[in-house]
Amino acid sequence: MRITGVKDVESFDSEEFLLHTHQGYLAVRGKNLHMRNLNVEAGEVHIEGLVLDMMYMEQREMGEKAKGFFSRLFR
Repeated sequence: MRITGVKDVESFDSEEFLLHTHQGYLAVRGKNLHMRNLNVEAGEVHIEGLVLDMMYMEQREMGEKAKGFFSRLFR
């Protein structure tokens, strides 16, 4: 799957990608996800794997999400 309008990849693992896009923060959830290609200059990311869910997140959800990501990172 190719996603355009990407400003940055906030976090990613095999089950979830969190992308900062021109339309806001986009969470892509699934199984066996991996980044095939990232071109920030073109604003494009190519994700492979089984995509189960995609949704834009509100700003307050982003604070909780970032806190969860960093708590997993520094366990």
